Amino acid sequence: MADAHRLRERAQGQRPDTVLEDVLGRGGDDLPSAVLEAARGSFDVDSTRVSSLRASGFGGGTIYYPTAADEGTFGAVVISPGYTAGESTIAWLGPRLASQGFVVFTIDTHSRYDQPSSRGDQLLAALDHLTDKSTVSDRIDPQRLAVMGHSMGGGGTLEAAKDRPELKAAVAMTPWNLDKTWPEISTPTLVIGAQNDSVASVRTHAVPLYEGIPTSTDKAYLELRGASHLAPNRSNTRIASSSISWLKLYVDDDDRYAQFVCPGPETGLELSDVRNTCSS
Repeated sequence: MADAHRLRERAQGQRPDTVLEDVLGRGGDDLPSAVLEAARGSFDVDSTRVSSLRASGFGGGTIYYPTAADEGTFGAVVISPGYTAGESTIAWLGPRLASQGFVVFTIDTHSRYDQPSSRGDQLLAALDHLTDKSTVSDRIDPQRLAVMGHSMGGGGTLEAAKDRPELKAAVAMTPWNLDKTWPEISTPTLVIGAQNDSVASVRTHAVPLYEGIPTSTDKAYLELRGASHLAPNRSNTRIASSSISWLKLYVDDDDRYAQFVCPGPETGLELSDVRNTCSS
């Protein structure tokens, strides 16, 4: 279990008396789900645009980051949209995740028709921009990086995790990818499917993609009951809280968030299928 001492050591310059109480909104070991379900976390957030003209290897985007200048460095995550979609479709995740203590980069791709392999490359290029060239690079711990994506961006998330195993976490939302075998992936990966997805059905995409990741890799699968392929394109508390928990657990190394994903929730009104290896 990660404790306050270990968390404080991970971030240079953090104020030890506020890391847990102020950031998480409570003291002790209990972490209420309300912290994750809130529309905003405890960090104030600002943003900066990256023009496509200044982007190398991807299509530009928006960086959301905690404004706190005395909390040390943060983990970072890049998020890709899906096929035919632009950054605006996943922009809601930017401030929501950043307010929980991450630097978040929601990107556009070169083309709205880029395939998963290209989107994976662009996710990694955007991560490199964040850590090497962005105006907030000094706020980022380059050892704590993650990727997320929707649809073909979700498929691209798996491609990025395959190509860069040192990534700390990956979250694939209603993913689409023709490749269903991922023996190379060692990055902890959360796959979020949608029960009524008619574009990338869970039977032919989300579930096989999850099953294609080795059981030796920490992984989890959540299926949104009654949801469609476009569920990640609008504010969704289950997607947000599960993604935040996954990133906190594996990017920030805070095992207190495991209760929300490993073993995590049970099937019910919100979820039609739940699977994981991370609790075994």
